[in-house]
Amino acid sequence: MTRRRLSLGGAAVVLAGAAAVPGASAANGAGAAGDRCEFTVQKDVPTTMRDGTVLRSNVFTPKGDGDFPVILMRLPYNKERAENIFYADPDFYAKACYLVVVQDVRGQYKSDGTFYAYRDEATDGYDTIEWAARLPRSNGKVGMYGFSYPGLTQWLPATLRPPHLVTIVPAFTSSDIYDGWTYEGGALYQSFTQSWPLFSLANSSVDRLPDGEKLSAEMNQASGDLFRKWYWYLPLKKFPPLYPKDERVAPYFYDWIKHPSNDSYWKRWSIRDRYPQVQVPSLNYGGWYDIFLNGTVENFAGMRAEGGTLTARQGTKMLIGPWTHGGSGRRTGAIDFGQDAVVSIEEVQLRWFDHWLKGARNGADKDPAVKIFVMGANKWRTADSWPIPGTAYTKYYLHSNGDANTITGGGTLSTSPPAEGEEPDRYRYDPDNPVPSFGGRFQASVPGGPHDQRLIEQRPDVLVYSTPPLQQDTEVTGPISVTLYASSSARDTDWTAKLTDVHPDGSSMLIRHGIQRARYRVSLEKPSLIRPGKVYKYTIKLWPTSNVFKAGHRIRLEVSSSNFPMFDRNPNTGHEFGTDRGTRTADQTIRHDPEYPSSVTLPIMPRPID
Repeated sequence: MTRRRLSLGGAAVVLAGAAAVPGASAANGAGAAGDRCEFTVQKDVPTTMRDGTVLRSNVFTPKGDGDFPVILMRLPYNKERAENIFYADPDFYAKACYLVVVQDVRGQYKSDGTFYAYRDEATDGYDTIEWAARLPRSNGKVGMYGFSYPGLTQWLPATLRPPHLVTIVPAFTSSDIYDGWTYEGGALYQSFTQSWPLFSLANSSVDRLPDGEKLSAEMNQASGDLFRKWYWYLPLKKFPPLYPKDERVAPYFYDWIKHPSNDSYWKRWSIRDRYPQVQVPSLNYGGWYDIFLNGTVENFAGMRAEGGTLTARQGTKMLIGPWTHGGSGRRTGAIDFGQDAVVSIEEVQLRWFDHWLKGARNGADKDPAVKIFVMGANKWRTADSWPIPGTAYTKYYLHSNGDANTITGGGTLSTSPPAEGEEPDRYRYDPDNPVPSFGGRFQASVPGGPHDQRLIEQRPDVLVYSTPPLQQDTEVTGPISVTLYASSSARDTDWTAKLTDVHPDGSSMLIRHGIQRARYRVSLEKPSLIRPGKVYKYTIKLWPTSNVFKAGHRIRLEVSSSNFPMFDRNPNTGHEFGTDRGTRTADQTIRHDPEYPSSVTLPIMPRPID
């Protein structure tokens, strides 16, 4: 096996994969860390869930004496592929002397039942974990892995405390199905929530229907027409490509639209509310440009603080690289972050599983709790907790003479509070001409990662505030938030913000973005409309990052009211969500004066990484 070296903030950590660890041994002496095994494969092995539904798995069983720990993946994306766009095939782990189980979730591919997103994953996962622990040649220790939805298929059963579950490695996944998966700041993740069922969930589940071939062909056609036609379709609650009148196809999508607030529909699947119920350690793997980044970070911090056992709290770790959803390479978006950004997930996972499932004394439990890639410096930083102790949360205030519109306007950022007499900035938000999404958190229809925002910054409905060229390197590592004091002519509207790194050549590379729907400014559970013309305080969460703004670069903040199709367009009407067939324009005003000091709060490291 090739050994790769990951340099983490001055300490070189070898991700040794299957390299032998002296003195390590597996239970019953079988499959010690570093051993190599031949294996057999059984396809479509049935197991019966508590309600009688039969799910099917591929089972990879090592040959040799003794019993072996189990590694389990449960996914809606076809067990024959086992997310091999990111992971090695299951053979890799079977050769390392693990009994590997890969299962189609309920209602997908070879498994029976009806698929409804999230609904059955906790109990089906529990039943599968306990079944896998009893398989021939299993030693009763079960670990899980998988990214995106298969991250949730780990967290959800973990909240039920299956006795044989030992550890999980959820990658690129969220802490809450409502906030940060389906909605953000009260706005719908439109591109994701519409394209995901069309490309995948609904498209695959209809194959078993008598007219499945026809339905799948029509969804494939609609997928190709999303930008030209379907992203613009209103009302959202009648989105035609997922067949609103045919409950066989994607009834969950229309339920998502029916529940725009964080109500009981969503709370039954929230991970963030259940950390004390999770009793096993987790390795949380994510990317700064992942759509579910905030959940990855929150799951780590939540488990460290509230996990259900001492082992779960102390054993939980986090690794964040400069990647989009399912990435691990050196290039993201328009930036090459260098060879140090390349990480082998197989080696990371194998080292983790060898420790927790085989008892290998390989130091995985003694690694720093936090390993993050610092963009700009292109180096790894380690820490014992998150946010990093000693972070200096620094306010940069918005300034202008009422002329911050476009990249050529007079908007500035500084740590000095606004003075008397600063004129507010104004723009008109037209939902029929929204600010286009370009870069940021990867979604199937939106280019992910850092991309140059200069074309977008030429729009008059985009306010631009920049610092002067920095005199020294400034490292921003941690959660970012924007405080806006704003008024609108509408009864409901949206506020968006972007943080960019402006290079000496003028390129404005996207670092972070966020959104806040006005009616959810106080609570995601209890929306309240605004009074036209009244100034309200809004907090826009831009989620965490880690980036060194180099000397000579500038820190830039963009403010607007749309980021489409990443988020749905607020029609500015104040009507019930998903019902509007048309839109209205809104006149927006951003205040930045002593009474209303709009600002962005940046987490500054006292000493930038060397």
